[in-house]
Amino acid sequence: MDRFVKITSCLAVAMFIWYVAADRSTPFTSNARVKAVVTPVIPKVSGTLIDVQAVNTQAVPAGSLLAQIDPRPFELVLERRKAELELATQDVGASSSEVERAQAQLVRAQANLESVKIQTARWLELERKGLIPRAKADEARAQLSDAQGAVDVAQAEYNSATKRLGSSGSDNPKVRTALVNLAEAELDLTYTELRSPSDGGVVNLSVAVGAYAQAGQSIMTFIDGRDIWIEAYMTENNVGQIDPGDRVSVVLDTHPGRVFDGQVESIVSAAFHDNLGTDGLPNPTANTNWLREPQRFPIRITLDNYRSANSDDDVKLFLNGQADVVIYTSDNPLMNALGLVYIRVMSLFSYLY
Repeated sequence: MDRFVKITSCLAVAMFIWYVAADRSTPFTSNARVKAVVTPVIPKVSGTLIDVQAVNTQAVPAGSLLAQIDPRPFELVLERRKAELELATQDVGASSSEVERAQAQLVRAQANLESVKIQTARWLELERKGLIPRAKADEARAQLSDAQGAVDVAQAEYNSATKRLGSSGSDNPKVRTALVNLAEAELDLTYTELRSPSDGGVVNLSVAVGAYAQAGQSIMTFIDGRDIWIEAYMTENNVGQIDPGDRVSVVLDTHPGRVFDGQVESIVSAAFHDNLGTDGLPNPTANTNWLREPQRFPIRITLDNYRSANSDDDVKLFLNGQADVVIYTSDNPLMNALGLVYIRVMSLFSYLY
C-alpha cells in the first residue's frame, strides 16, 4: 500500500512539474474554435427575387450568381433616364446615343473592377499567409490590372463622347443632370444580381423565389472558404511566450483521431472585458476569490496545406467547430515530444465527445 502511495505521489508530482513546464514551453488549450470571414449578403436595391441559385452549404466559386432580383423595374427606369438624356441633348441640338453607350460601358467596367478588387484583396491576403502559391496571386494581380485597364478605356471613350456632344451640351445643367441620373440607373441595374464575393459557400439561406428582398437587410450569409483559421484562446502567462511563426498541432472535433500541423499567424493584443465603464475607461471590480480568473487572448492559427474550398479536400472545417491546440514555443525536444504525445492522446479522446 505504501508503495502504491509513493508511486501515485511521484506520478502526481511529475504531472505537476510537466504541467508547469508545459505551460511555458508547450502551452495547450481546448478552448479553440474554427473561424472564417463571414459576409452577410445584403441587397443594395429592393425587389422580388426571381431566381435563387444559392444552396445551403454548397461550395461555389467567386463571382457565381447567388440570387437575382427582378430587373424589369430597373430596366424601365433606365429607359426613362435614356429618354430624359435624349430630350436634354435635343435642347442643345446634339445626339445622346454615343454618350449613352459609352456611359453604360463605363458603369459596367467600374462595377466589374470593384468586384475584382475585393477578390484580389482576399487572394493577396492568402498569399501573405502562405496559403496559396505565388502564381495564383500573380493571376489575381493580372485580372485586377485588366479590369483597371477596361475602366480606363471606357472612361476615355466616355470623355470622347461627351466632347463630341459639344461644349455647350456637356456643360448644360440639364444634360449633366440627365447623365448622372442615367449612371445611377445603370448602377442600380447591376445591383439586381447578387454574386459570391469569393470562393466559399452560403449558410442561413432564408429566402426563396418570390420573396421580397429589402435593400439593407441580409437575405443569406456567405462564408469565405479560402480564409479559414483556428482561434485559440490562451491565458496571459501563455501569450508572453508565443510568437508568430511558432509551430502548432491541432485536433479538430470534426476529425477525431487526426492531428493537423499549423503555425501561429498573429496574436490579438486585446480582449473583451465586461467591467469597462460606459465612458470607455476601465472600471475594475474587487476580486474576492483566492485565485483570480485568468484573462484569455485570441491566438490566430493557420493550418498547413489546407486547400480551403476545394471539393476534393477531405478536410471539412465547420465554422465555430471546437479544437484542441498545442503550441511549440521552443526547440526543447523533450517538451515538444511530450506536447505531441499529449495532443495525440487528445485526438483519441475526441472520438468520445
